[in-house]
Amino acid sequence: MIGSYLLARRAVLVAAAIAVALLPVLFSTYVTSAIALPTLWVGLCAASLTFLASYGGMVSLAQTGLFGVAGLLTATLSVEAGLDPWLAALIGVLAATGVGLLFGALASSSTGTYFLMITLALAEISYYLFSAVPAFGLHEGINGVFPPRVLGDPVLHPTTIYYFILALCAAVYLFLRYLVRTPFGIALQGVRDDPLRMTALGYNVRMHRTIAFAIGAAIAGVAGVLSAWTNTRISADSISLNVTISVLEAAVIGGLFRLEGAWVGAFALTILSIYGPAFSDRYATGIGAIFLAIVLLSPGGLVGLAAAVDGRLRGLLASRAVPDAMGPSPSPPAAGG
Repeated sequence: MIGSYLLARRAVLVAAAIAVALLPVLFSTYVTSAIALPTLWVGLCAASLTFLASYGGMVSLAQTGLFGVAGLLTATLSVEAGLDPWLAALIGVLAATGVGLLFGALASSSTGTYFLMITLALAEISYYLFSAVPAFGLHEGINGVFPPRVLGDPVLHPTTIYYFILALCAAVYLFLRYLVRTPFGIALQGVRDDPLRMTALGYNVRMHRTIAFAIGAAIAGVAGVLSAWTNTRISADSISLNVTISVLEAAVIGGLFRLEGAWVGAFALTILSIYGPAFSDRYATGIGAIFLAIVLLSPGGLVGLAAAVDGRLRGLLASRAVPDAMGPSPSPPAAGG
């Protein structure tokens, strides 16, 4: 019985992987451009937050600010200055990484609620800065931000850019999985668990946190560039407080301590934001209720809940398989025998 369950579980995972791989073929252009593309780049931004939270113990709300640094700078350089989109994107991501180093140096000496509030303040500073500088389009934003021609048109023909972003997300996921197993990643987890002991062992706690923050900034910067390309525009409102909260919601709903949960949460949040208003004009309240329920009932998010259910089912099936393997119990001797 447990063998049948494991086979069915594997079949479901394979079917999900095939659906993701063939999504532009199986579904319409609308689904690809309006659901799949936002899921990928929102998930990428949420993954930068998940990486910092799960392996560095840093719940950062500054990711959307770094997202905006890369996205708005890329849009300005490619549209206003006429720079090649690839070069503009590279400059944008490098700028986000540099700003991330600065933000990390400022916030890495604090922990817990203080770290959360400092990063929120940095995100708000970024928002008000971009909304006040005319070169970045103010609240009207910058339009006509198209990706390189080789990636096609994300609005009319989103297939090519979908596979490009999908491959990029897979590469980032594998890179982070590898990074946390390197000496730096293991030391970062030690800093997360016991910074005082790591300091006593000679590790530079603040430097490890700052470098991790810069890595997260680079990932958020890539997400900002992809957002500008897929929406063909970006503005200061793209990094407002509402967007900051949305990225946090995606990370928590999917699973704040599981990298793959970032994309699961982004998908759930995208579906709710698109179809929620059709059922109720208070769908935001529903999202808040879901967020609260997951925080209270399943801190591991949807991915953690699925893993818990899977473990419970496997344990139940295994416990039932033991008596079957032992065979029927011997009959008691007949009376008077």
